[in-house]
Amino acid sequence: MSLGGKTTIITVELSKADRIASKPVMEMSSAERWSVFFRYVTDREKRELINEIVEYEEGIAMASEVLLTVSRDEAERAVLDHEYKNALDMQSLLVGAKREGIAEGWEEGLAEGIAEGREEGYGQAREETARKMKEMGLSSEQIMYATGLSLTDIEQL
Repeated sequence: MSLGGKTTIITVELSKADRIASKPVMEMSSAERWSVFFRYVTDREKRELINEIVEYEEGIAMASEVLLTVSRDEAERAVLDHEYKNALDMQSLLVGAKREGIAEGWEEGLAEGIAEGREEGYGQAREETARKMKEMGLSSEQIMYATGLSLTDIEQL
C-alpha cells in the first residue's frame, strides 16, 4: 500500500516465511528478507541466516542494531527491577524484624516491670509489718520467721 509515494506499507504473513527462508538470501526480495528477519530474529537455530540477511541489507542491519539496543535496555531494566525488588524485600524484612523486636521488648519489659513492682510492693509490705512487729516488742527471730526478712534488714528498721 503506497502512501503518497514516500512510504509503502507491506503486509507479510510471517507464518509463510518458512518457505522463503529456504531460498538463498540473494534470491529473496527485500520484503522477503524483512519477513524472514522478523520471523527468525530470535531463533538461535537461524542465527547464521539472520546474520547473512543483516550483512546483505543495510535497512535490516539498522533495524537489528535498534533491536539489540532495545533488548539491551530491556535486560538492564529487568536487572534494575530485580535489584529494586530485592531492596524492597530487604526493607520489608527489616521493618518486620524491628516491629517484632519492639513488641518482644515491650512484652519482656512489661513482665519485668510487673514482677519488680510486685516484689517492691511485697518488700515494702514486709518491712511495714516488721516495723509494727518490732513496735509490739517481738524478737528479731520471730519477726524474721514471720516476714522472711534477714536479721540485718530487721535491725536497720
